[in-house]
Amino acid sequence: MNKPFQFKEFSVNQDKCAMKIGTDSVILGAWTSIEHHPFSVLDIGAGTGVLSLMLAQRSHAENIEALEIDADAYEQCSENFESSPWADRLFCYHASLLEFVEEIEDKYNLIICNPPFYSEDYKTDNKARDIARFNDAMPFEHLLYAISHLLSDDGLFSVVIPYKEEDNFIALALKVGLYLNRSLHVKGNPDSTFKRSLLEFSFNEVEIETSELIIETTRHQYTKDYINLTKYFYLKM
Repeated sequence: MNKPFQFKEFSVNQDKCAMKIGTDSVILGAWTSIEHHPFSVLDIGAGTGVLSLMLAQRSHAENIEALEIDADAYEQCSENFESSPWADRLFCYHASLLEFVEEIEDKYNLIICNPPFYSEDYKTDNKARDIARFNDAMPFEHLLYAISHLLSDDGLFSVVIPYKEEDNFIALALKVGLYLNRSLHVKGNPDSTFKRSLLEFSFNEVEIETSELIIETTRHQYTKDYINLTKYFYLKM
């Protein structure tokens, strides 16, 4: 029996999801800006639904929709939404991103995504995990094409990707008219290299805010910055 992952204000079942809750999602959900008071939010490739749930806790968005292609993950995401305190504001679609773009005419004030991004050439025996992990299921070009159609004029798009992919992703975003507004570079400890980039885009060119986050000083000794970012979610922070 897999126990649910318990946050301060909600819990998440993840036994049916190939990709479990990880640090990337929690940092992204906590870092993403809601200062523009989004009314509608879209979570692309929702998995367990953790990003949608974090934004339901943090914001007053009336309409938080999630998109998930994997049948088991979709079912789990829907169940996690239904058992949360914000069930009336959360909804999950079972569809591919490109199908969704063609069918939906709505625009979203905030779009958030923790995309599959292992581009190495190997596959495992677990097809669901492969779809969740390998970016051939959602290439960056497809993702950015969709964002350019689904994001409102004043909207923000927030994403986490490997640090080494950052320059490429920013260049691809520019091709569809999206400008980098903020970035956060994340590394595990002071001596390690940067592993992740959190990037926030809009249709407006502004002065870029760049910051860094170190997760631990030593093993299981979290930095003040990391605690301050995640303390409203993790039970032990």
